[in-house]
Amino acid sequence: MALEQAAFAAGCFWSVELAYQRVPGVVKTSVGYTQGSTKNPTYAQVCTGRSGHAEAVLIEYDPNQVSFEKLLEVFWSKHDPTQLNRQGNDTGSQYRSGIYFCTPEQEKIAWESLRKEEKHIGKKIVTEILPAKEFYPAEEYHQQYLEKGGRFGSKQSAAKGCTDKIRCYG
Repeated sequence: MALEQAAFAAGCFWSVELAYQRVPGVVKTSVGYTQGSTKNPTYAQVCTGRSGHAEAVLIEYDPNQVSFEKLLEVFWSKHDPTQLNRQGNDTGSQYRSGIYFCTPEQEKIAWESLRKEEKHIGKKIVTEILPAKEFYPAEEYHQQYLEKGGRFGSKQSAAKGCTDKIRCYG
């Protein structure tokens, strides 16, 4: 089984990670920081907006079980790709929308998907599509944060195929 990787940025990484944890064929998720210039950034550094990094989810998946197209469907459904450097109340370049590809085929599919989604919603999409740069895993307490219960200890299911509403809280 040859696994593939891709990274997605769609605002706060906690709910994005949980959505991908639930996708059959996704083998592993890790939240972290990518596309910036600071080496081994901390959450505090990324939150300043000066590191250049986006909060993102690195996904390892089995392409025999889930297509890159399906991963993009999850991506589009998890955020508003027309908002520049923000999602909801979270503002700053670290919350930008991005697809960070690892192969030329992923790049091609990502651009086709963006054009299709733009036509579907009838608005200009600001999602960046770029080659994946080094990915720095976030601090351990951020990993699988919502599955572990978040700040209030209210665990959310990461079971494959789960369709429960995702509640994001800090």
